[in-house]
Amino acid sequence: VQLQASGGGLVQAGGSRRLSCAASGRSRSRHTMGWFRQAPGKEREFAAAISWSGSTTYNQDAVKGRFTISRDNAKNTVYLQMNSLEPEDTAVYYCAAASRVDLPTTRPLYEYWGQGTQVTVSS
Repeated sequence: VQLQASGGGLVQAGGSRRLSCAASGRSRSRHTMGWFRQAPGKEREFAAAISWSGSTTYNQDAVKGRFTISRDNAKNTVYLQMNSLEPEDTAVYYCAAASRVDLPTTRPLYEYWGQGTQVTVSS
């Protein structure tokens, strides 16, 4: 599975941004998909995950109510809609895929990773 993240850029605090992650390769639509982020000088952390059917999602507390993960399996694409952005959301955002039915929140449980897309939120 190859993953290509896009949609990053510079946004003002309070603004919105939508990230996309296009998947290619075999059996891509059966993977749980996740978004992680890595701020400067910090560890990569979990942000959100979605089941392969799209019926179940999970967000980390810091983004609950502001970020929404979704997927369109017909387009082999996962999205992260980010609203009410804060400077603390500045990070490189990575999409990842896991051959699992649950929604893992830790990096080792994801086998495939995209290259990352930078989101910078200015105050």
